[in-house]
Amino acid sequence: MKKALSILLAVMMIAALALTGCGQNTEPQTNEQPTTRTFTDSLGREVTLPTDLTKIAISGPLAQIVVFAIAPEMMVGIANEWSQEAKDLIPGEYYTLPLLGQLYGGKGELNLETLLQSGAQVVIDVGEQKDGMADDLNALQEQTGIPFVHIDCYTATMGDTYRALGALLGKETEGNALAEYCDGILTRTKEIAGSVEKANLLYCLGDKGQNVIAQGSYHAEVIDLLSNNLAVVESPSSKGSGNEVDLEQILAWNPDVILFAPDSIYETVGDDAAWQNVTAIKEGNYYEVPNGPYNWMGFPPSVQRLLGMMWMAKILYPEAADYDLYPAVAEYFKLFYHTELTEEQFNTLTAHSVVTEKAAA
Repeated sequence: MKKALSILLAVMMIAALALTGCGQNTEPQTNEQPTTRTFTDSLGREVTLPTDLTKIAISGPLAQIVVFAIAPEMMVGIANEWSQEAKDLIPGEYYTLPLLGQLYGGKGELNLETLLQSGAQVVIDVGEQKDGMADDLNALQEQTGIPFVHIDCYTATMGDTYRALGALLGKETEGNALAEYCDGILTRTKEIAGSVEKANLLYCLGDKGQNVIAQGSYHAEVIDLLSNNLAVVESPSSKGSGNEVDLEQILAWNPDVILFAPDSIYETVGDDAAWQNVTAIKEGNYYEVPNGPYNWMGFPPSVQRLLGMMWMAKILYPEAADYDLYPAVAEYFKLFYHTELTEEQFNTLTAHSVVTEKAAA
């Protein structure tokens, strides 16, 4: 009897354990990933974002250029219309993206209605930090319910910009590849700049050619790196239009080389008697900056300044810049504009980058 009772108790205990085990197995198992994450932007703001981003907006033309390189398929709109030059040089599927406007820069305002209709999960601002920027982005974030992030973008740290974008967008591989490219171009350009006697130079723009990009300004980063930028003024302008001066001041600076912005006076300055006492004009050492899809020297001052580095180093210091410019530019176009640049297109873009036709005139 005792033996039977013991067996019965053992069976009951096993059954109870089995039931307990079954109960544990029937509890709902979840492998769900978190739907949000925190990203710390360059302003130190901790911003809550969806874990998986598929739709992004940009705050302005500078961000448009930078972000287009890493995630064109994620962009729900553009900050400003593509130029005709851009339409000939980038894939056509991006021409008809909605126009969102821009947050900074004075060329219209960010269109919040279009932004809200776009389905954007985040708005990305790229560029230099500005006073009050954190408050601006926090206010827009609260107003729209869409996260806003700022990522610093300077020529010397362009690689870091792409590493940050890679982390933000879940595109670390692409971000790291672009970062390594940017770091490599910058390193090579610094080596060239450190090995030569820098040219005395001005960057001139405007319909009279009498605006200059001043030494020390955000827009002058590449100019200052590769030349002795003679445009020293009391208050360097942060605007792309530069500082207005007069011809007397340009004559006083008397540059050996002048870079003219697109749509300035490159085509006519050689026949203008008023400019003939400027050494750069008298000796034919002036060039027009290539423009396509954007101004290569950085207006807006974005990642295409790497093109400006390669071009400017090659025209000023051809022996030190011992690379073939066309393959170098074609590689950039493939990485950043997702297009194959033909040699004919390259020749058109750089048609005003030679000195022989002017010197012979």
